[in-house]
Amino acid sequence: MFGFTKKPPQDTPAPSWSERLKSGLSRTRDAIGGLFVREKIDEALYDELEAALLGADCGVEASARLLESLRSRVRKEGATDASRVKVLLREELLKLITPLEKPFSLARPKPLVIMVAGVNGAGKTTSIGKLAKYFQGQGKSVLLAAGDTFRAAAREQLAIWGERNGITVVAQQSGDPSAVIFDAVSAAKARGIDIVLADTAGRLPTQLHLMEEIRKVKRVIAKVMPDAPHEVILVLDANTGQNTLNQLKAFDDAVGLTGLVLTKLDGTAKGGVLAAIAHARSKEAKARPTPLYFIGVGEGIDDLRPFNAREFVEALID
Repeated sequence: MFGFTKKPPQDTPAPSWSERLKSGLSRTRDAIGGLFVREKIDEALYDELEAALLGADCGVEASARLLESLRSRVRKEGATDASRVKVLLREELLKLITPLEKPFSLARPKPLVIMVAGVNGAGKTTSIGKLAKYFQGQGKSVLLAAGDTFRAAAREQLAIWGERNGITVVAQQSGDPSAVIFDAVSAAKARGIDIVLADTAGRLPTQLHLMEEIRKVKRVIAKVMPDAPHEVILVLDANTGQNTLNQLKAFDDAVGLTGLVLTKLDGTAKGGVLAAIAHARSKEAKARPTPLYFIGVGEGIDDLRPFNAREFVEALID
């Protein structure tokens, strides 16, 4: 008998970011991409495409805008092949969401103070931990401010992220969130820290007293640094679909948003919500849509990356 040496198990390489993004958007992609296997371009295709876009939470107005642009392109080109219509849809979607893309600039005086807002459950505190890791990867020192003093779990969660990343967390067991963040910004200035990430209490836009408190936090930060906060970022959960638009408007009215983070894109059938956000902001903010700085597709510490419109569209409509 011949003896065979058993080969050691091979390590499976971790999936790339583009693969994770594509996997996260698979339910939306399958719903839309499956429509283009037919041979004929007819009204049934447009009707089914409209239903798929609405099901993906593109929203009524953004879906109508995409379909109108698509019909125009098909007529202009005289396209007769469904695969070509798919290409044109990809181009129109890219045109719609590209204004949301804007690199997050780190080339600014320190400390760069970033105030982070969002409703409970959106992934706000987790996103802060991931952002801290990302900024460290860019060679920046980071300090975390546990300003969500209403929820003990938020402080504990932030402390875990801080310990995991080797980052100082300024916190209090109870008290005024504005005071916590005031202390954090003051400490960052004294220690020469590059970036302060300030957590704020999760709240619903209808909780007017809490929305007033977040305005107070912003005012208090400005007392420490007149030009701060330099960024006011809203964390949105992709699974909430069209409700993200209500949150976006309410927080923007309250504190003047400068950027967005969209979380939980993994496994959701609502990846089209980016189109709804882009359309809504293009109407309200004219030529100044609120940029989508980062998107998240998982729970891992590296599962939050800068938003790239072309990469997103290619993962959504391959």
